[in-house]
Amino acid sequence: MTDAADRIIESRAELLEGKPRTVERRAADEGGCGVTGFACSIPIRGQHIYEPSVQMHNRGNGKGGGIAAAGLVAEDVGVTQDVLNSHYLLQVALLDPKARGEVEEACIAPYFDVALSSHMQTVDDYRDVPGMEIKPPDVQRYLARVKPGVLTEFAERQGLADLPSRDVEDEFVYRNSVRLNEKFYASLGEQRAFVLSHGRNLVVFKIVGYAEQIVQYYRLEDFRAHVWIAHQRYPTKGRVWHPGGAHPFVGLNEALVHNGDFANYHSVAEYLLQRNIRPQFLTDTEVSALLFDLWSRVYKYPLEYVIEALAPTTERDFDQLPEEKQLLYRRLQAAHIHGSPDGPWFFIIARSLPDEGRYQLLGITDTAMLRPQVFALGDGDVQIGLICSEKQAIDATLHSLAAEDARFCPVADKYWNARGGSHTDGGAFLFNVEGNGHKTLTCTDKFGRPVTAGSASVRCDVPAPEKAAPSVREAIRDYLARDDAAALYEYASEALPTWQPDGLRSFCDALIEEAAEGEGAAATAIEALTLLRDRRYDTGDKRRSSVLRVVEEALTALFEAAQPFGAANKTAYRKIGWLTRELLAPPQPGEETLIVNAEGFPPEGDDCDAVLVRRAYEMGWRRFICHGYRGQRFAGCGLGAETQDVRIDVYGSSGDYLASGVDGLSIFVHGNGQDQLGQIMNRGKLVVHGDVGQTFLYGAKGGEVYVLGNAAGRPLINAVGRPRVVINGTCLDFLAESFMAGDPLNGGGFAIINGMEFDERQNLVPQPAPYPGGNLFSLASGGAIYVRDPKGQVDESQLNGGELGPLSDDDWLLIRPYLEENERLFGIGVDALLTVDGVPREPKDVYRKVGAVRLGVLTGKAAEVEDDDVGGE
Repeated sequence: MTDAADRIIESRAELLEGKPRTVERRAADEGGCGVTGFACSIPIRGQHIYEPSVQMHNRGNGKGGGIAAAGLVAEDVGVTQDVLNSHYLLQVALLDPKARGEVEEACIAPYFDVALSSHMQTVDDYRDVPGMEIKPPDVQRYLARVKPGVLTEFAERQGLADLPSRDVEDEFVYRNSVRLNEKFYASLGEQRAFVLSHGRNLVVFKIVGYAEQIVQYYRLEDFRAHVWIAHQRYPTKGRVWHPGGAHPFVGLNEALVHNGDFANYHSVAEYLLQRNIRPQFLTDTEVSALLFDLWSRVYKYPLEYVIEALAPTTERDFDQLPEEKQLLYRRLQAAHIHGSPDGPWFFIIARSLPDEGRYQLLGITDTAMLRPQVFALGDGDVQIGLICSEKQAIDATLHSLAAEDARFCPVADKYWNARGGSHTDGGAFLFNVEGNGHKTLTCTDKFGRPVTAGSASVRCDVPAPEKAAPSVREAIRDYLARDDAAALYEYASEALPTWQPDGLRSFCDALIEEAAEGEGAAATAIEALTLLRDRRYDTGDKRRSSVLRVVEEALTALFEAAQPFGAANKTAYRKIGWLTRELLAPPQPGEETLIVNAEGFPPEGDDCDAVLVRRAYEMGWRRFICHGYRGQRFAGCGLGAETQDVRIDVYGSSGDYLASGVDGLSIFVHGNGQDQLGQIMNRGKLVVHGDVGQTFLYGAKGGEVYVLGNAAGRPLINAVGRPRVVINGTCLDFLAESFMAGDPLNGGGFAIINGMEFDERQNLVPQPAPYPGGNLFSLASGGAIYVRDPKGQVDESQLNGGELGPLSDDDWLLIRPYLEENERLFGIGVDALLTVDGVPREPKDVYRKVGAVRLGVLTGKAAEVEDDDVGGE
């Protein structure tokens, strides 16, 4: 801590005069929330934070919602750019509108030169906003600077006169807000006003309600900013019935939203009290923002240090750090470990750094990674970075933007998860927007290492003014006539790098037209396009995200070409959607597949698409194509036992709990899955052509599962019985904790971790480590993990109750059929997996086995040892 920081902290003692030196303890309430945010190289309208907030409506309960924006447009605020950059944007929530005069008399007029005072416009009647039950507070906005004389007197009185003027002014503004809150909110039984935000080029709004209602009520649809964040539900501690307790919370130039709760809230609050900071809203989210402000603005720590103080690196990851970083982090932890939040949490922070001409979006996850988080990056003419609790909210944002502005693609170029407290990425990623005039966005991890979307730059999701060449159309007709979807896929994937940007669109348009001509051709076209969507192949200079967009739109066109109920039908397909759901009927002769458009269905409940699929199953349907997902949950659930004759194909941004509790059916996810997939799965088959989220296969009892990409944290926890799982990527941590799946060589369960990924040219390559985390097979009592680890990178320090061993011939006979099915599903050859550095190897030289340690207390060995010891005496 510097001398300046020490003096600032000591001078804050006046804020605590007459106040108790303890903080009230609060019992924890519900902790699950929805958080979302994005940063963009161009200003974005508030309408587009509305969309992902709506998508996570079911993570809220109407008792607390909030949004924040940074990097505003001066015209929208009503001032010049110079004023916007230099002045503090103080927003006060007037719970009692009559308090405005008192607030200004006590806390504004004596201290500030006000360039603009404006009352935020709202709808005429809050009840006109659907679902809004409580009138939000009036908001008064001030663009202000501290009066020079006031600032000089403050600096001299507090012993801060030698500090930079802006640092002193920041501190005055911070303390003025503390006093305003104390006078009009925190110290009264009846709250009348509180500070929403007071930073530069940063605004916050929060209500008792849902986040998206803020956009509607305060008329923010056209209000523009480079960075937006939002929060659903309510804080886990504090005054949950009041907008003052909703997220975001501010330090000074940052706004923070939070999913989770702290086990050590009281300890963190005591840490702050020791530094003369007394929380006023009694929520763990508030103390998070106060910590961030203390360490970044007062201590002036670099961002890496702030992240380390919030989420300390521990155990094996600490040992993997360079020696000089270990020394630094050890000092940070010694100074601040008692202030580090402990418990499941994930932060999204919007930050304004106007003196540096930068705006930031930051996501940080706790070291245990107990809360869901997804990051994404889109490149091109404009760049956008996104962070959400769920991938489907990211996709909702991109769909909303792409519908308005052709420069955006509804599919991100890159999606990933952070590994909390790790030596690999530090569990945090930062999106920076900066530049004079034309701004650019860049992404780095905690350590400052860049994250990029790849070098492919050509978008092929452009209109196709010309029809496909005769040779292309002739090839399509030939493959459709032969019912050869695989050959049609190979033709298109091999030709794609040579096509002009509009070539893929022309191909898809021709395929749709030709599929409409021949009986049965639609099925072949759907299968070929699905392969183009799922498989990995070199796209040349074409951005893969734009390829996926074109292919997915073509698939949707084929699905929507099916006949609805009530119309004459000569094909194997029927379609149904939200508006036609009441027309559902049993299949007629020749009808084999029900196509369900999930768009418009609620995410869960009695009217959700999963319930419709169950009703259709009871009517006799056995084959389903479900598309248009926007986060709807529970796909494939509720059909009951003995469903081996059912197959469900899922397209779009499907939601949590997909395939949970299934007992026999097969479900294929054409894209990424989200959290809690396959929970308590008993039998059946789950295939995911992408990544999966948190707690994958929790408590699973059986079934075959294949994942093309990675799993996030805690897959296969508490799994029992005989689940058989292939993950071609890796997972973050806690793989198969408390696995109880018997003897894999005698009917028990196992997981295969291949630790592979695809490079920019979609070549299969090993990941830097087959398993980067700890607690591999932690406390497992049965089953096994088979790891592709030809270089012996997995070591004993990553285990906690398991033991490493060689792969036996019997082990290979067991897992080989699953790797062969993996090859059939994903095109990842067994021979390719057995090739190391270009040289074919024997299975025993490539795969290693992690088995459960046989505990002596369970085998009787402990008793034998005791008897021997007694005899020796």
